[in-house]
Amino acid sequence: MQSGYVLSIDQGTTGTTVLVFDHAGQVRGRAYSEFTQHYPRPGWVEHDAEEIVLVSMKVVADALRAAGIQPDEFAAIGITNQRETVVVWDKATGKPVGRAIVWQDRRTARYCDQLKAEGVEDMVRAKTGLVVDPYFSGTKLKWLLDNTPGLRERATRGEVCFGTIDSWLVYQLTGGNAHVTDYSNASRTLLYNIRELTWDAELLALFDIPAAMLPAVRPSSTVYGETNPQMFFGTRGIPVAGIAGDQQAALFGQACHSPGMAKNTYGTGSFVLMNTGADAVASNERLLTTIAWGVGDEPVQYALEGAIFVTGSAVQWLRDGLGVIGNAAETRELARGVPHNEGVYFVPALVGLGAPHWDPYARGMLIGITRGTGKGHVARAVLESMAYQTRDVIDAMQRDSGITLKELRCDGGASVNSVLMQFQADILGVEVEVPRIVETTALGSAYLAGLAVGFWESKAEIAEKWALDNRYRPRMDADQRERLYRRWHKAVDLAKGWALDDE
Repeated sequence: MQSGYVLSIDQGTTGTTVLVFDHAGQVRGRAYSEFTQHYPRPGWVEHDAEEIVLVSMKVVADALRAAGIQPDEFAAIGITNQRETVVVWDKATGKPVGRAIVWQDRRTARYCDQLKAEGVEDMVRAKTGLVVDPYFSGTKLKWLLDNTPGLRERATRGEVCFGTIDSWLVYQLTGGNAHVTDYSNASRTLLYNIRELTWDAELLALFDIPAAMLPAVRPSSTVYGETNPQMFFGTRGIPVAGIAGDQQAALFGQACHSPGMAKNTYGTGSFVLMNTGADAVASNERLLTTIAWGVGDEPVQYALEGAIFVTGSAVQWLRDGLGVIGNAAETRELARGVPHNEGVYFVPALVGLGAPHWDPYARGMLIGITRGTGKGHVARAVLESMAYQTRDVIDAMQRDSGITLKELRCDGGASVNSVLMQFQADILGVEVEVPRIVETTALGSAYLAGLAVGFWESKAEIAEKWALDNRYRPRMDADQRERLYRRWHKAVDLAKGWALDDE
C-alpha cells in the first residue's frame, strides 16, 4: 500500500503533538498545543483528562489543515502517550472520575516506603521488572480507589474503567467500543506480569485493585477498533492500529530493532532504552526491565530502561518559574556564551530523582554560585544536568547488559540543541547521532499502526527509512570528563533526601 497517510497522536505530559506521515516516513503536517498542569499540593501533579481529549481533537484538526489532507485519506491512527498517568472513568458515560494523576506525582511516596518495609519489592520486581516507586500507575490507582468514596465498589461491579492515557484516548475515539492497552503501557503499571503477559492476581491483591476495571492487553501493532465518525473527523471509521508508550515508541521509531541498540529521548523527562530482544534482562543497577513492544503475533521484545524524571521540564522551569528565558531555544545561546560551567551544577530533582538513584525525597539544587555567576552559567548547568543524568543511566545499563555502547541515538525536542548534544557526546565518550526526524516518538507509533494495516510491509522496510542528520563526536579529554562527572556526583549526593524532614 503506497497511497494514503498515517496519523500519529503523541499525547505528552505538557502538550499534545499530532503528525501526519506519508509512506516515505516524512512529515506532511504537524500541530501542537499545550494543556493545563494542575499542582494542588507540593509533589502532586494532575491533568484534566477531558481537556486532553479536547486539545487532542483540536490539534488533529490543525494538523489536517496544515497537511491539506482529508480524514478519509488515513490508512490508520497510531497513539503514543505519557506513560504511568492514571485515568479512571465511568464506563456508561465515558466521563472521568476526578482528575488524572500524572506520572510525575509523588503523593504515594510514603506508601511505597511501607511496601518496601514489608519486603515485597523483590516479588514486585521479579514479576514486573519495575522498582516500587510512586512513578508507576499501580500505587496511584490504589490511592484513587482509597480516597474516592464508593469507587472501589463501583470498580468491583465493573462500572468504571482504569487506563493509562492510551486507553483513555482509544475509548473516546472508538465511542466506548474498545477498552484496551498495549504490552508496553501495561508493563508500566506495577500490575502486569511481563514474562507471563497477564495481569497478575497476586499484585492485584497486594494493591486491592478489582480486575473488572482493567483494560484488555493487546500487541502494540494490531487493529484495536475503528474511530466513531461522530467523535472523529471523516465519513468512515479509521483503524486505530498502533499503541506504544512514548519511550518504547521512540525506540521503535529510531529503528533500534536489534539487541544492543539504544536511544535517549529528551522530553519533559529523558528516557534511555536499550533493546534486549526476547530476553527480559533483570537489572542489578535499579534500572527497569520493560516490554519494548509486540508486533502482531511476533514474540514480545524487551528493553532495559533508565527513567530520568526532569530534563526538558527544567528548561520550562527556567522559562515559567524563574523568567530567565523567554523560550527554550535561548538556552543554547546563553550556554554558548560561557565556555565552561565554572563550577556551577544544577541537580534537577524537582520531583525527586529517577534511575538509577530512585530517591523521591531528593529536591532540586543549584550549587557553585558566585558573584560572577550569570544566566549563561545557569542555562549551561541545566543543559549539562541532562547529559550527566544520561551518563548515570548509560553506565548502569552497560554494567547490567555487559554491552559496551557504540553510539547513542538521540531524539526529542532538546536534541536540536547543539550545545547539549556536543556535551552529551563529550561526557559519554561515544558518538551521539541525531536523526533527520527527531519526533521519533510519533514516528514510532505511526510505524506500528502502519505495519498493522499493511501500509508498511516490515520492520526492515522501516529501518531503511532512518536517516542521520547530525553526528557529534567526543572532543573532551578523559581526565576533564571524569573530573566534571565526579563533581556532578558530589552535587547529587547533597540533593538526596532533602524533603524527608518535610513529610
